[in-house]
Order: sequence, then structure tokens, then C-alpha cells
Amino acid sequence: MRIATWNVNSIRTRVGRVVDWLVRDDIDVLAMQEIKCRPDQFPIEEFARAGYQVEIHGLNQWNGVAFASRHEMTDVATSFPGMPGFGKPIKGQEGVQGVDDAGEPLEARALGVTVGDLRLWSLYVPNGRSLDDPHFDYKLRWLEALRANAESWLDEDPDLPLALMGDWNIAPLESDMADPSFEVGRTTHVSPDERSLFASFESTVTDVVRPIAPEGFTFWDYKAGRFQKNEGMRIDFIMGSRAFADAVTGAEIARDERKGDGPSDHVPVVADIDPSLLADTFDDDDDRPMVF
Repeated sequence: MRIATWNVNSIRTRVGRVVDWLVRDDIDVLAMQEIKCRPDQFPIEEFARAGYQVEIHGLNQWNGVAFASRHEMTDVATSFPGMPGFGKPIKGQEGVQGVDDAGEPLEARALGVTVGDLRLWSLYVPNGRSLDDPHFDYKLRWLEALRANAESWLDEDPDLPLALMGDWNIAPLESDMADPSFEVGRTTHVSPDERSLFASFESTVTDVVRPIAPEGFTFWDYKAGRFQKNEGMRIDFIMGSRAFADAVTGAEIARDERKGDGPSDHVPVVADIDPSLLADTFDDDDDRPMVF
């Protein structure tokens, strides 16, 4: 079974590339970020023709997350408890659906689904913009809330095969950053605060791709020939719980998807899962066609 994450940078622009890759690389479940559309604008038909169901959380032309899966998806969640919002507070609406406890609107940055026994999240972590921007504090608070939830979910069920997948907008190691426009202590993505927060997840979930694919970037800016110079960064991750990580048999960064006409600035990150190592993930009497 192949599970992947990909910041597609506008699904309407790149649906042909995305669906073609899903079929060609035999992907079972794809977490997408930065879809940049509402559900009614999402090109569902192209995915359906290829045999995929979709779950979508998008509010406007910014952000947005989605899943495409060959298997049924249940327990859909469009935020996690305590997830902070960002923007002008909406007075009198504190804590209602779509608004955080401070009245700030929740952005479309998280989507959780259950596939079999797998609990999967597609996550588009806030960028942060700059170290002195309110968006940077928002980024840190967003990550802290996510970490608290991951700890809670696994305290409740230590054997939960959980994966936090997506664009984390952090290059946690020095080797993960080769873009000369980023500098530790002066820019986001490589600041000590962000790297420390990323590291704090590792007692709960671990990077399941790096042990198998230790080198490689997942993002290259469009400008200044960054891809051709390989001045990229590794900011897209599949972070799995112990139960999830124990079932991983292979992994890759699909670098070639940055080539060709009209690519996203990110590439897919893939983990291969052996379903037999996940107890009761799929029922033996399931009458859906086997695709892995």
C-alpha cells in the first residue's frame, strides 16, 4: 500500500499531472496541500475516473487541504482541537465552528481521515512569513497545538497507526536547506524556535522517510533557477507513530515530478506500507478490489 503527501500548489492547475502520477506510481492514498479552491471548485471527476474518492477542505483561493484515496475514508475532521486561527477576530463568534476561542477564523490547513485503521492527517503548516510577523507566532502556536493533540491521541491509543503528513514549512536539519535566501537566525523555516518545535514531535512521531531516503529536497523555488542549481529544501514530511513506522517497508522523494511543464514547486513524498503489519487494517471479507 502506497501513501503519499504532495503540496500541489493549485489542484485546478495541476490536476492532470497529479492524477497521472497517482495512477502511474500506484498510489493508494494521497494527502494534498495548497489546493487553492473550495470543494465545489475541486476537479473531482478526474479523480473519480481514475478510481479515487476525495475529501476536501478548502475555503477560498488560499491554502486548502484534501485527500484522494482508493479506499473508504471515515471520521473526517477539518481541524484538530485547539487549532488556532489567524486574522481579524469575529466578535461574538468565539469558539463557534470555523472560529477559534479568540474569535479568529480557522484557515483550511488540516484534514484528518481514517482509512482502515490508519489515522491520516493532511497538514499545511503556516509559513510564518518573517520572524517579526504575527504569522510567525501563529505558526508556533499552530504547531504546539498539533503536537499536544498527537500526544493525546497516542496516550489514548499507543498502538494507533497515525501519520501527520504534509508541508511543514520547516527544514529541521542543516542538510535540509540549500536555498541561499534562508539564513538561521534571520529567516523562517530554519529558525531555532521552529527547529526545536519540529524536534519536539519526535518523541511521539518520527520521520518515516528519512531512514530510507536520507538525502534529497522536496521543494525548489521557481525563481533564480533554484531547481536547476538544486538549491532546494526538505520541508515535506510523513511523520508516523510507532505502529505506523513499523509497517513502513519503503519510501521515496519523487524528485522527477519537479521536472517538465507546469510542475508544482513541491514534489511528492511516498511511504510504502505492508498492510499485513497493521492488525485488522482491512477486513478479510472486504469486497472492494485489491489495489496493493
